[in-house]
Amino acid sequence: MLNIRNLVAVLCASLALTVGSQRAHSNQYEVFVDISTEEDLYDLQVAGIIDDITFETLVELLQRGVNLNTASRKTLYNLPNLTYAEVDAILAYRDEVGRIADPITLVDQGILRADKLSAIAAFLVIRTGANNKLPASGMMRVQTRYSVEDSGAPASALQLRAQGLQNISIGMVALNTRLEIGEVRYDAVRQALSAEAPKNKAQLPKLYVQWEGESLSAIAGTYRIGFGQRLTFDNSDQTDPDGFYGDSDVFRGSDLTRDCKESAGELDTTPCPSDSYTYVTPDFRSRDGLTGVAASLREVEVGGGLLEMHGFLSYQPRSIYQYELYNPAVCDDPRSEDAACSAPDVFRTGEAPLQPASEFSFQTLPDMYAEKIAGANVSYSQGRRSHVGVTGYASQVDWLVEGMELDFQEWSSLPYGGSFGAVGVDAAKGFGYTDVLAEVTRTFDGMPGGGGLGALGRAITAWKKNEIETSVRYYAKNFANPHARPIAAADEYDGLRARDEIGGRVQYTGEFDKRFRVRTKLDYWHTPSESRNAIQAFVRGDVEVTDQFQWGLWTLYQDKDLSRGGRDECYEGTDDDEIGPNGPLTCAGQKMQATGRLRFSPSKTTWFDLQGQLELQDDGASQFTDKYRKDVSIVGIATTKPHPRLRIRARTRFLYEDITASDYLEKSWWSYADISYRLRRRDQLKFRYDLVMHLDDRSATLTRTPNPEHWMRLEYAAHF
Repeated sequence: MLNIRNLVAVLCASLALTVGSQRAHSNQYEVFVDISTEEDLYDLQVAGIIDDITFETLVELLQRGVNLNTASRKTLYNLPNLTYAEVDAILAYRDEVGRIADPITLVDQGILRADKLSAIAAFLVIRTGANNKLPASGMMRVQTRYSVEDSGAPASALQLRAQGLQNISIGMVALNTRLEIGEVRYDAVRQALSAEAPKNKAQLPKLYVQWEGESLSAIAGTYRIGFGQRLTFDNSDQTDPDGFYGDSDVFRGSDLTRDCKESAGELDTTPCPSDSYTYVTPDFRSRDGLTGVAASLREVEVGGGLLEMHGFLSYQPRSIYQYELYNPAVCDDPRSEDAACSAPDVFRTGEAPLQPASEFSFQTLPDMYAEKIAGANVSYSQGRRSHVGVTGYASQVDWLVEGMELDFQEWSSLPYGGSFGAVGVDAAKGFGYTDVLAEVTRTFDGMPGGGGLGALGRAITAWKKNEIETSVRYYAKNFANPHARPIAAADEYDGLRARDEIGGRVQYTGEFDKRFRVRTKLDYWHTPSESRNAIQAFVRGDVEVTDQFQWGLWTLYQDKDLSRGGRDECYEGTDDDEIGPNGPLTCAGQKMQATGRLRFSPSKTTWFDLQGQLELQDDGASQFTDKYRKDVSIVGIATTKPHPRLRIRARTRFLYEDITASDYLEKSWWSYADISYRLRRRDQLKFRYDLVMHLDDRSATLTRTPNPEHWMRLEYAAHF
């Protein structure tokens, strides 16, 4: 077993060393984000360079865009790589000139370095107006995907955003889905739930209209909103939320999915073929946000400061994973081990609903309940760096399936037992180079305990291009707030990360001589209900050796329970450990990860990336009682722009989980080629072809169809 005391000492020493550096980069994402397309973000996620939360934040930010001339301090800080010092310099320059016509002036004025502006350019939106003959500007994007085992109309998505018509913005998403099961109903004969099989379905999950006035703004339709330190209410994807914005995001999965997810039920055998597992293209997806109305009144002068008021109402039908339900009519407490407290069965029915039927397994049930939310925020600020605010919301769940009582399992993210809500106070104050931010929140719900207290404090010091952030947090065991997104460890208590946790975190990003970047993080937390202590430490260095060569090296260490140790613990479940009726798997093991990355840029139009990663982690399986499981991955990427209108990208990844055996976990080779061509000045046509070969000897792989996999994706994006 590792000497934890020595390890922590080394990490703290590394942290202290980096804090002593003279120059730095931020925002505090895991890596200096330098991307030009959404495809680049998917590559970073699949390669494990950014986590799922960072990925969703950056995809949303990229799809929505940031207007350099209207964005607030908080919104600009959401851009990757920027420190508060740089954000303040941008705002000061904008105040001086009135309008930033060309972002390159930020480099000319010494506010940003050229490489940093280039890294955030894909996120920026500049409204030129002069060259646009239309009364509005915006984007329309159409995507479709196909793999060889698909049938019927392919998965597809239409995304539209437009703004400029009398200060009105609109957005929408239309999807063609094929894998979502039919409407779920109560089956009185079986005293269970039932639904029809999946089929092609046209959906309009996102639609909004937004109006922006001088000080008043309003939105109707789908939107996201957040405030303060994300502790009381925040369902946005922003690091520093600043009110509401229209929601029209679209995501796609990175793997094929099983086409048949059924068990035998009332049949003698399962209808899914036992000798073959067929995989098909997953549907495009949009995440549930809020649907209703919201309004904001900003910059009302009161007593030498500015008053802001926000109000929002939402009625949002929501889907839910089938095992997150229970029937309170037959179960007094979902925490009980009684079989009656398991999730209700969901049978597949068709034209003859009384005939014997199979059961759905591992399915997301559509439109099972509607959540009604009412909330408000009032804040008072003096300058861009100091404010105090109050946020509150109340939520009520209406179940849409009549005939059966339903509620949430204790490990679901939503509290069981009826209505819930929260009230909190947040504040921020700027002192020289430092911003101090804090929020305290009390939740209310119908579970035992009736809610709990949460508190978060942050101190961010930024000078020149340096930034260091220190935070402390406390979330009571009964602090069950599904609409909070504060800083929290990557573990869960009853479905929520920000719950039953006391912790502290220090992050720093730095640069030496403009060629050596360093990022570090040290996070330590305690789980009071289990008397469990855990740690995560991360150090990354990136070196620009020459204009043609750059390399990076980073290490990660995490222990989910410092007191238990031993190789008989698991760190995380495998791909086969889907969350079933008994809830998620609980692990307390260790993981260590070392990654190296090399970039070679022979010219400004061509570059190559090579990344290798070794991971050691506790597995918990019998063959690892005295050793770590070893996983290896190698990723290579080649990108070229042979013509100003043409971009070609090729990527390959070899993954070998548990290198000591070929019949336990995944061994695969995944390659793709992506071609993007600009048809007009701002329109792009993209085609991508993927080839995936599963090479391990697991029974699930040997009976997998297709193998190899062939995927194709076509996308057209028109900007106007």
